[in-house]
Amino acid sequence: MERLPLDSSKVEQGLAKLVLTIIELLRQLMERQAMRRVESDSLSDEQLEELGLTLMRLEEKMEELKIIFGLETEDLNIELGPLGKLL
Repeated sequence: MERLPLDSSKVEQGLAKLVLTIIELLRQLMERQAMRRVESDSLSDEQLEELGLTLMRLEEKMEELKIIFGLETEDLNIELGPLGKLL
């Protein structure tokens, strides 16, 4: 299990990594749910456009935050021991 570093200069990056990992997990779950709704034709054209824009903005913000905290996408894939990787 990975732990947050005790070095005070690295605590911010460790916390950012944890928070961004949770946000990325939620983003992927939202994206999958959105795809199911798109495939089932349960969205109007306006809803579909708004959903697409929202997901694009969220992905852009995630990229921006990863740059700010010096993280790569693979850094957000936490090892869960016998369960494997999170993402």
